[in-house]
Amino acid sequence: MTTRVTVLTGAGVSTGAGIPDFRGPQGVWTLRPDKARLLEIDVFVNDTAMREEGWRDWRDHPTWTSRPTDAHRALARLGESGALTALLTQNIDGLHQAGGSRPEDVVELHGALPTTSCMACGAGPIPTVDVLARLDEQPDPRCAECGGILKTDVVYFGEALPERALERAIRASQECDVFVAIGTTLTVYPVASLPGVALDAGASLVIVNAEATAYDRYADEVIREPIETAVPALVERWLAD
Repeated sequence: MTTRVTVLTGAGVSTGAGIPDFRGPQGVWTLRPDKARLLEIDVFVNDTAMREEGWRDWRDHPTWTSRPTDAHRALARLGESGALTALLTQNIDGLHQAGGSRPEDVVELHGALPTTSCMACGAGPIPTVDVLARLDEQPDPRCAECGGILKTDVVYFGEALPERALERAIRASQECDVFVAIGTTLTVYPVASLPGVALDAGASLVIVNAEATAYDRYADEVIREPIETAVPALVERWLAD
């Protein structure tokens, strides 16, 4: 019988691709706590100067030059095998899909940077790169349909997670034999509750993270090795079962 695996990935799975995490020792918000305000929805909506700064920050984001790692590609192989229940991610970079994961396997719990929509009329999604290309002429990008504020499809602080994505994540956590959390501190709720959902349903828990998490004591296995080598090794183990 194939082991059913649900994977949750956080920022740590993409640091090897050149995208810094947020809360680690060298994290974006650790070094620059003020930058977290750029992702507060009330600030974005009500402060034009901060909104313009936020758009410039997205233009300079390393996502645009990053490439998938061996960990991303290994998780794609897991999806191809049929053992993957779902690939849940807190990441907004699209690297799972770029690494070969099927779009239908990936559940983007915190939204996605590659697309943008209008906050007023809902027009979109449109490619974020097209919006960024016109920032010099339009530093506060507006919807071509209604003139409303444009915003990347990233979930900001103060916004609810996509309902369907969260429902699917809960279901995948309940239906798996193994729940593996990779590169996430498991401190941001409601996503941080998903390992508990899996444990309550009888799944085993594997944690791959450089730093300790609140769930380590409940895990069947805690791996501190680099994600780029640990994840391919885990996938090979599951595929051999």
